Amino acid sequence: MDGTVRARGRGVLEGAFALLEALRRHGDDAGVTELAEACGVPKGSAHRLLDQLVAVGAVERQGSRYRVGPQLYRLGQAWQPHPGLRAVARLPLHRLRAMTGASVVLTVLRDDSALTVSSVPGELEPVVPVRDGMSFRLDTAAGRALRGPLRGGAVFDREDVMEGVCCAALPVRSPDGRTVAALAAMVPAGHRLDAVAQAVAEAGAALTRALARGVPAPGARVPSVLLP
Repeated sequence: MDGTVRARGRGVLEGAFALLEALRRHGDDAGVTELAEACGVPKGSAHRLLDQLVAVGAVERQGSRYRVGPQLYRLGQAWQPHPGLRAVARLPLHRLRAMTGASVVLTVLRDDSALTVSSVPGELEPVVPVRDGMSFRLDTAAGRALRGPLRGGAVFDREDVMEGVCCAALPVRSPDGRTVAALAAMVPAGHRLDAVAQAVAEAGAALTRALARGVPAPGARVPSVLLP
């Protein structure tokens, strides 16, 4: 294969991934004109690439609109930021949500942001929707919990990023002590944030123990802090 063919193949892949990223950022379906403009590629090229992505299931088409397809979702679900992390997180996150009412996210450090790899919507869903794959800035509580050793325990956000929204976050450690994720619980202002932090600490400890065992966690034991 000569250099021209390699470069052409690389360009096609880059164009396809640029379209997929544009669809992800859009968050819903989008037309070919919108996507071509977002990626800076000719409309005809975008249309051809989208047709190829539809053929392999990476993109779905409804009329003249496109959205991320099921094959891409399945491939994404296979990604593991740390061995076993997502599997052991499921039950503790749901129990943390049930006991606190918080919107709960488990994030990892990727591309200078806190990337959500597991989430459970809570009381703040109408204000701050949480979804797997969404990113938080590193100046948020989740981002600060990821960035290094903590001397004072939990990291708090007392309406610093968004009015009416508070957060408590703590790192999740691997068996060798490295920070592999951050667990954060977001609640409406007025909740007892220290009690939420205690619940997050319990859930995070359950995750750390489960990672050390290498088996799914039975769930975190968290106190009931439903009321402000």
